[in-house]
Amino acid sequence: MASRPEGTPCWTDAMFTDVEGAKEFYGDVLGWTFGEAASEFGNYTQAYKNGKAVAAVVPPMPGQEGEAKSAWCLYFASPDVAATAEKIKSAGGTLLMEPMQVGSFGSMCLAQDPTGCVFGVWQAGDHEGFELQGETGSFAWAEVFTREPAKADAFYTTVFGYDSKKIKGMDYRVFDLGADPLLGRMVMTAEDFPPEIPAYIQIYFAVDNCDTACEVAVRAGGKKVFGPMDSPFGRFAALVDPQGAAFAVIDVRTRVGDMPEME
Repeated sequence: MASRPEGTPCWTDAMFTDVEGAKEFYGDVLGWTFGEAASEFGNYTQAYKNGKAVAAVVPPMPGQEGEAKSAWCLYFASPDVAATAEKIKSAGGTLLMEPMQVGSFGSMCLAQDPTGCVFGVWQAGDHEGFELQGETGSFAWAEVFTREPAKADAFYTTVFGYDSKKIKGMDYRVFDLGADPLLGRMVMTAEDFPPEIPAYIQIYFAVDNCDTACEVAVRAGGKKVFGPMDSPFGRFAALVDPQGAAFAVIDVRTRVGDMPEME
């Protein structure tokens, strides 16, 4: 596989205090299986769908068990993680973890945009990222949820060189690198988001049936936050898993309504 262009979503992982519980939940909801924990890399454990790598789960680092909150982290591809880290700082972002080598797999850093969204940057080595994407049980889409849209828009276009378009009649922006859409941006309104919920990046996983996935998630201890709802992009719902990590599911084959105009 050719290396992904800088700014392309390429991987996602999440930290869980109860890794076995997370494996059981996502196995039920998304049909994932899991590889062996890599003890030399903090028991990082890859998730697979149909034998292809789609995500990973990891326990907290020793001493951080009580502090870290479970959350999905989106990684953007970079040909040079150190150079991207400099661009992040120059654009007003904050590095949470300086660029570091992860064995032969690649190099990474963790950062926070100026509005509070946490994300990662991945420079591929042996591990190139998603082996399956846009299909059942794999990453389908991601959206920046922020209270400061202008600041977020400026940051991501500066760091990753995105072009962007807005949906006509609403404050929703889509970023691309001149071809397919790569990332969306939503505004967090005071009515829908209490102030204690920080800005975040929502990960969407593809499912065969949104309603069934929600039912399975709730039975397994998760909660529905929004939806299921029809849209021109697919039927989708926002969920929270039993350990508090937010994510969304979308059935991209069930589309209702006309595609919106972009401007």
